[in-house]
Amino acid sequence: MSEVVSRKVQIEGIATELFRKKGYAATSMRDLAQAVGMEAASIYSHIKNKEALLSSICFRLADAFMDAKKEMELQTMPAPLLLQKAIEAHVRVITNNLDASAVFLHEWRHLSPEPLAEFIALRKAYENYLIRIIQQGKEEGKFQFEDEKIAVLSLLSGLNWIYDWYKPEGKLSPEQVAQNLSNLLLNGLTKK
Repeated sequence: MSEVVSRKVQIEGIATELFRKKGYAATSMRDLAQAVGMEAASIYSHIKNKEALLSSICFRLADAFMDAKKEMELQTMPAPLLLQKAIEAHVRVITNNLDASAVFLHEWRHLSPEPLAEFIALRKAYENYLIRIIQQGKEEGKFQFEDEKIAVLSLLSGLNWIYDWYKPEGKLSPEQVAQNLSNLLLNGLTKK
């Protein structure tokens, strides 16, 4: 990897940490330059601007979610198993980079109008895919939830906070977290 590329990757990594800790709006380019160990003016030789960093972080994670979605769309299986696999894929994306996931889930609102519209469209496509799984499950007689959108938003609400409580050094691996969550979300707490 060239020095310019590696420096850009380093800057994005540090920006990701700062955006998670301080928030995008509260992180200045001076903060970023100081954390990287550069003069504020020098940082622009490696990146366009602060929003370009945010956009890169958000769309890198969006691409990971959409890649998982595309992979799932190739699967033909009953809806409960498909939803289980989708939950597991979602957990893998989040646990793969907790800082970037936090930024992706909370700081996207700071994108300028054009990338924001693109981001929202990707988010809708992902949600609509999950809605189709719920609809498939209803058609199969496996799911009984009345409103698919509420089901999906509830599901995502439960999954998207993983970045806040998951600890890589903890007792559960990402796979175990995914299995536990998919079991809870698909089967509830009730003993059968």
